[in-house]
Amino acid sequence: MSIEPAVKKNWERLQEQYDYPVDAMGRPIDPKDVETLKVWQEEGIDRFLKK
Repeated sequence: MSIEPAVKKNWERLQEQYDYPVDAMGRPIDPKDVETLKVWQEEGIDRFLKK
């Protein structure tokens, strides 16, 4: 599943601010929400996780 480039860029920017997975609106992703976590990883957003 591909997301729009503008959404992905915003999501990456938001993720850089948090040390836990967040969705494209900056809300924490529930560990039980496997669909969103799958997109989070497939789109490479996980590499922007604040360390």
